Amino acid sequence: MAKYLVQVIVVGAQVVGRAFARAVRLEYAASQAAAQARGRSGKESAAASSISGLSLQEAQQILNVSTLTPEEVQKNYEHLFKVNDKSVGGSFYLQSKVVRAKERLDKELNIQNQKEKQPIEET
Repeated sequence: MAKYLVQVIVVGAQVVGRAFARAVRLEYAASQAAAQARGRSGKESAAASSISGLSLQEAQQILNVSTLTPEEVQKNYEHLFKVNDKSVGGSFYLQSKVVRAKERLDKELNIQNQKEKQPIEET
């Protein structure tokens, strides 16, 4: 009985080990592909995130923006800024988060515009 139990444990450990190794390889390959896809703008975006203290995703969540367009960012910013105005019972903290989110999204839009204006480099 103990022999079979040991065999089951060993086989189970091998299966789990192989699955874990495969998952790590796939995740590494995916992260490498994403890094290559981001290219230069990814580095600029990461720098903007570290400077502003907000990630792009967090800024989009704060302003409730799904697609990054200047019109949608401005419309949602104006609404949230007015709603959170302290004179109408809003929160100064939330209003400042809205301002920081808009600044972060404006920076991202500038990065995207610069990327579009650059000539395509041949490799």
